[in-house]
Amino acid sequence: MLVTSIFISMEIVIGRNPISPDGSISTKSLRHFEHSIIAVSFFIYALFAVLLDKIMRPGPAQHGLSHFLQAIAFGQQLLILHLHSTDHMGIEGQYHWLLQIVTFISLVATLLIIGYPRSFLSSFVRNFFVVFQGFWLIVIGIMLWTPEWIPKGCYLKSEAGRDAVLCHGDRALGRAKALVNLQFGLYLSMFTVFVMCFYLVMIKLYPEVKIEYQSLTKYDEQEEGINYKVEADREETKLCLS
Repeated sequence: MLVTSIFISMEIVIGRNPISPDGSISTKSLRHFEHSIIAVSFFIYALFAVLLDKIMRPGPAQHGLSHFLQAIAFGQQLLILHLHSTDHMGIEGQYHWLLQIVTFISLVATLLIIGYPRSFLSSFVRNFFVVFQGFWLIVIGIMLWTPEWIPKGCYLKSEAGRDAVLCHGDRALGRAKALVNLQFGLYLSMFTVFVMCFYLVMIKLYPEVKIEYQSLTKYDEQEEGINYKVEADREETKLCLS
């Protein structure tokens, strides 16, 4: 919640004047409000997740509602990314299109957890892509807004109150998009290897404890057999003493 609050403050409060003199939202500030809406949805999820944990008893209802709120946050994020007021064209659009794919998978996995709360695979996939989503956002921030990392044939230019990456011709743009796709594939592969190695190490350090269960009926029968044997031994002891 603290991180989302700081993010919202940086987007629409600190150092900005998002409201026009006539009381309307200025055009150049629309994208900042859209970013803030995404942060607000995750703030709401975090807030109610804490409240549900404090007020409700652990159970299917609590977990289902928490994941429902998280699904709303992912859905809102996907909607804003897809219908962004800023037209993310060119190389920037390629980065955001791949981000939408990761967000969509996170949303689907979260919805599956609501229906299958005991599914390890659904939780694993959701957590995997949530972390990778954050990693990909960092990649976008570095690769798009650091001039040294912009692909050859492209350049950073300030237009319409924001910085945008433009390319010299379709050939340079096609090459830049191909590099973005290669980055995504490479980082996804590396992240997959890291996560699987980490998982294998964890199950090696903390092996699963096998617990054998038996029905209560079988347990009662065994207990009755033991009691019967104890009574028989007592009767035999009494006969010997007499």
